[in-house]
Amino acid sequence: MSTRTIARRAALAGVALSAALALAACGGDDHSAGSGHGMSGPGATAGPSASASATFGDADVMFAQMMIPHHQQAVRMSELADSRARDPEVKRLAAQIKGAQAPEIATMTGWLTAWGRPVPSGSSAGGHHDHGMPGMMSDDDMAKLAAASGQEFDRQFLTMMIAHHQGAITMAKEEIASGANADAKAMAQQIVTAQESEIDTMRKILARL
Repeated sequence: MSTRTIARRAALAGVALSAALALAACGGDDHSAGSGHGMSGPGATAGPSASASATFGDADVMFAQMMIPHHQQAVRMSELADSRARDPEVKRLAAQIKGAQAPEIATMTGWLTAWGRPVPSGSSAGGHHDHGMPGMMSDDDMAKLAAASGQEFDRQFLTMMIAHHQGAITMAKEEIASGANADAKAMAQQIVTAQESEIDTMRKILARL
């Protein structure tokens, strides 16, 4: 009984790997998970403990693997505001961003673990995402921000975070269009809604500084 179960899982894993390789070869973002739920496609190898594992595809994995380091950088930027920002509204906004994105990092990390996919660490997107992520700041950008204070910091923070948010929105919209996992798509929509509103707020603050 257990031998048959192991063999069946191995076969399913082989199907998932073949599908993933085929998708990578053609450069597309379509996924086999969308054609069947639970017992076919990449989602078949996911652990049973997470509801997010029921159905997922390559687009969902890419979304989580790229958005985690993207969010991590936004959190680091927001932490700098604690001691460097002068404008009270900038401080509040930074705290809001950190408060929203830190839990999302934890959630996406849980998805990748349940899906049996690598979890990126630090500022690396990991895997095949060597083309970089839209809106990410360079090491030089981060160093420049860390060296600033007062109004200079406020203006740099807002300018950089607007670009950072725009990159996150781009990635989130790709997930909404191509993702298969309902929870991931819901988070993507939440990111679009929240960060578009924050961009509007940041532009207004920037205009008065």
